Amino acid sequence: MADDAGAAGGPEGRGPGHGARGGKAEDKEGMPVTKLGRLVKDMKIKSLEELYLFSLTIKESEIIDFFLGASLKEEVLKIMPVQKQTRAGQRTRFKAFVAIGDYNGHVGLGVKCSK
Repeated sequence: MADDAGAAGGPEGRGPGHGARGGKAEDKEGMPVTKLGRLVKDMKIKSLEELYLFSLTIKESEIIDFFLGASLKEEVLKIMPVQKQTRAGQRTRFKAFVAIGDYNGHVGLGVKCSK
């Protein structure tokens, strides 16, 4: 019985899809995923204002790190509990509001709820 732990298809017999994520263990830090990321890495786009000028969507955090990097400062504005009534009782989650910017006109707001 101990030998057939992988019989369900995945590691430790949990079924398919519960293994390690990511595929190959290569260096992913320098590899942009989007076309915009490749343009930034190749220095075709020289400033963040060029992205705003053409209303381009920034889908990789590494693009912001490339342009603003060390000058970014973040501040947690508020962490508030939110509750959902379920059949078994109440489920409490926490909602966080975070502001980030470089004190030079670039500002971002993040909102996320966690368990």
